[in-house]
Amino acid sequence: MSEMHVIGVRVEQPQNAPVLLLRETEGDRYLPIWIGQTEATAIALEQQGVEPARPLTHDLIKNLIEAFGRTLEEVRIVDLQEGTFYADLVFDGDLRVSARPSDSIAIALRSGVPIFADESVLSEAGLVMPDEREDEVEKFKEFLESVSPDDFKATDG
Repeated sequence: MSEMHVIGVRVEQPQNAPVLLLRETEGDRYLPIWIGQTEATAIALEQQGVEPARPLTHDLIKNLIEAFGRTLEEVRIVDLQEGTFYADLVFDGDLRVSARPSDSIAIALRSGVPIFADESVLSEAGLVMPDEREDEVEKFKEFLESVSPDDFKATDG
């Protein structure tokens, strides 16, 4: 498992598809995950420090976890099958709940817990971006120009 840092959410043109970009904390691989608009908004709002007047869905989930006396310890991106990523919410007592990575990361950001990606996921979908001197936003823009969701679909074999 590698700890991941949330770089941010961007919109891929011309499809207008949100992409969540993660980067290894102690490495040089990036992990792009295409996500839904609602989850993209939830992640972006949390990263920008926007506090809604009323709890949004991911805020509600965080509040429910606390109200039930549980502790979210970490989020793990555990699998990639046929272009679909899978994640686990890992709670105290090693209780695990399967969830979409986009929802898991939105909750992790609100809870302040680490995010990890399984080595098999990073081996399959992780990307090393050239020219480390560029800032992360520029690297991400270049990446979006060269990749499509089809690049992450499983192949036969």
